[in-house]
Amino acid sequence: MSASQPSLKPYATTAANSRGREHAESFPRNADPFAIDRQRVLHSAAFRRLERKTQVFVTSEHDHFRTRLTHTLEVASIARRLCTALQVNGRVGELIALTHDLGHPPFGHAGEKALAQLMADHGGFEHNSQSLRVIEYLEHPYPPFRGLNASYEVRESLAKHCTLYDQPGRHPLADGTHAPIEGQIANLADRLAYDCHDLEDALGAELIDEDRLATVALWAEAATGPRHHYPDLPLAAIRRPILDNLEETMLDDIVAYSRRQIASGIKTLDEVRTCGRLLVDFSPAMESRVAELEAFLKEHVYRHPRLVRMDHKAKRLVHALFEAYLAEPKLLPPRFVDRIAESGAHRVICDYVGGMTDRFAQHEHKRLFEPFEPA
Repeated sequence: MSASQPSLKPYATTAANSRGREHAESFPRNADPFAIDRQRVLHSAAFRRLERKTQVFVTSEHDHFRTRLTHTLEVASIARRLCTALQVNGRVGELIALTHDLGHPPFGHAGEKALAQLMADHGGFEHNSQSLRVIEYLEHPYPPFRGLNASYEVRESLAKHCTLYDQPGRHPLADGTHAPIEGQIANLADRLAYDCHDLEDALGAELIDEDRLATVALWAEAATGPRHHYPDLPLAAIRRPILDNLEETMLDDIVAYSRRQIASGIKTLDEVRTCGRLLVDFSPAMESRVAELEAFLKEHVYRHPRLVRMDHKAKRLVHALFEAYLAEPKLLPPRFVDRIAESGAHRVICDYVGGMTDRFAQHEHKRLFEPFEPA
């Protein structure tokens, strides 16, 4: 993939074709609205908390495993590369990627499943919808309005973010049309990032080995060159070149297939929204190979007894915290107690628990449930 930045295509998201912000604001002349959004996201408390939220392996288990923050940075990097290759706005693609997991709860998908169960009869919980709630309501650093007042295209792309694990579909902006190209790129960058880095973390955790991976076509192809040049080195010494090959193979396919998809008459951003199909995707042949890799991850990593035990403990902890606050809402910080009359106890507790880091959730569980220490 070329590293140069060609001129933007007419259907790229820009300040000129943006639908703007919900609340009017005045900015310096010629200010890039998406640069302003990026600054606001990076300064948000929700973004900082991603540092101590689980991706797959709990953050306290090892310093080298991905956290929700490092996952987000990898997604942003991939999104920027794809935007450059497809001649759309890399700043927008990166921004959407930086924003897409702001609503993720502690303990990864185990935490999300626990909150979804607890909220099943109270409006539900899904982390992309929660990311929207974070930037539209929960973050409120500016007195004139709640939220970050993000550009329409950022909010729209979060509402329409859809992968194997992400199905928001509840927000009014999820209106049946498709996200801008940059939002579609962030979708696929998310998928590509977790496929590759979950493999690397699983290897580091010794959940899988080279013999098992050799049965996965994409891995076997990516490993051919490095293993040929370094036949005697352990996998730990060459896994990064193999993963780089794997990522490049997937990226090249996305670029080639998406260029063909877009070439069929798409000329404006609104045509991207209403064309009736995703324009950024894997080719059918690559989709089949990626699905094989993801099935391998599901079977040998996500369902590994070690992770199942970890997820079970996380779900129990989230349930215990939620039920304790529900039984006595005054255990919440006062600013959350004040919101109950407006939003209801379940939603307010969900917001509070969903915003916790792994570490804070564990400390709060200890504070609420462990016996008093002797004087």
